[in-house]
Amino acid sequence: MSATNYISAFCRISSGKVNVNHSIMFADENEESSAAFIKSVYKHYQINYPKFYKMDKLCQLAFVTSELLLKDNKITEKYSKEDIAIVVSNSNSSLEIDTEHQKTISDKENYFPSPANFVYTLPNILIGEIAIRNLIKGENTFFIFDKFDAQFTADYVNSLLNSGKAESCIAGWVDYYEGSYDGFLYTVEKTPGVLGIEHTTEQLNNLYK
Repeated sequence: MSATNYISAFCRISSGKVNVNHSIMFADENEESSAAFIKSVYKHYQINYPKFYKMDKLCQLAFVTSELLLKDNKITEKYSKEDIAIVVSNSNSSLEIDTEHQKTISDKENYFPSPANFVYTLPNILIGEIAIRNLIKGENTFFIFDKFDAQFTADYVNSLLNSGKAESCIAGWVDYYEGSYDGFLYTVEKTPGVLGIEHTTEQLNNLYK
């Protein structure tokens, strides 16, 4: 019989709201743009990480979501950095910054490729930003799906913990394209933590809906 793992905390940033463990912690539904809203969240929580302003929009969303997720659930202080995994997915890959980068190379008469854009033209870079910020060195994987796949995510993350490849995991869905954004990250542990929700497909679907 498989061991029970738990969703110990979560953070959702979408539709002008920040939801941490079922509480709306910040909201500004009148914000003109998604990029501006994400920056307003960063400023509201007085996060101090200058590299944030160099990131593409997808990474900014992932970074802020992870910061608020780990703010009161400091798994990096409970587990070895090698024993924390990161598993994230989305539907648009890095298409937002890919499109911007393409504009800089499509005109041979006005060719100005930007290294600052190019460095973010892989979706798993967002995992790298979270790992660097928190010095996480465990297994990490990025998947592309049409929509958030709770069953796959639950099965994959549970297998990491149950096989001993990780003691804890940051998992979820982070998508950004053409102003549409959805950041949903949660922590999985072998102990109940703050929320104590079993890490199953059903519970994960209920949490994400």
